[in-house]
Amino acid sequence: MTLNGTHPLLALVGTTASGKSYVAMELAKSVTGLEIISVDSMQIYRGMDVGTAKPSEEDLRLVPHHMIDLVDPHEEFTISEFQKEAKKVLNTLQQRKSTPLLVGGTGLHLRTIIDNLTIPSQYPQARSEIESEPDTEKLYTQLQDLDSLAASRIEKNNRRRIVRALEVTVGSEKKFSSYGPGLQQYPESEYKLYGLRWSREAIDRRILERYEWQLKNGFFDEVQRLSQSSKGISRTASQALGYKQFLEHLRGNLSFDEALEKAIIDTKKFARKQERWFRRDPRINWIEIKQDPLEAVPILMKEYR
Repeated sequence: MTLNGTHPLLALVGTTASGKSYVAMELAKSVTGLEIISVDSMQIYRGMDVGTAKPSEEDLRLVPHHMIDLVDPHEEFTISEFQKEAKKVLNTLQQRKSTPLLVGGTGLHLRTIIDNLTIPSQYPQARSEIESEPDTEKLYTQLQDLDSLAASRIEKNNRRRIVRALEVTVGSEKKFSSYGPGLQQYPESEYKLYGLRWSREAIDRRILERYEWQLKNGFFDEVQRLSQSSKGISRTASQALGYKQFLEHLRGNLSFDEALEKAIIDTKKFARKQERWFRRDPRINWIEIKQDPLEAVPILMKEYR
């Protein structure tokens, strides 16, 4: 697919520390009219720069970037708000005949853009009542009665998904299936998806190297400034990898070395989670990277010729 008959619509995904942004910059510098849209749930926060691996000032000067620095760290920013803002950006790019390149590792946020998924709200009271029923089979029968289509998409013993479907159906008084095909469905998209795939050992090494670089370039100072803000830090922002662990250190719960070790371990776990998420999507064209993420550039450049 193309936008305004010019360039194809691409999305570039991968785990943390896979080099997505590096590759995207090289593409955008070479392709006229290409603008980068960050699909990252933490780069939206102002002042959280080093730890979220935002593009440098030089990169921002060379290539237009979007969905970065939208709110302050004390503010919450829901996935629905992210989706709404991303749609505005895409409409603006279309009007001026520029082409978006989606880049990121936050899989759910990406799906709201490329698949137009609607993420239902949470309904704690309804969920509490549903969870009080210990018999999963009985809950599944209830879901079949209320929303047979949603039930047909869920395995009978998958209690977590059954509870969520019932929670939304009861709480919103709308069928869960009315919110879209669901995360387990992968409809045809106008975006062509590419992913950078490294060996796990390589990603682990790159995560370690990234923390070393970040700490040399002011990451800990950044966390200290956030912790001293009179407005505080939102629940979501405080969960950002690295920030969460160093905030625990600043509260006196971990030594600096313990916080760093925990940040590295948790980031490796998160990378595994991202890998599993993206691996489920059959639409992704995987590019095997051996040594340098720029190995992907010639492959991706073929899409723009």
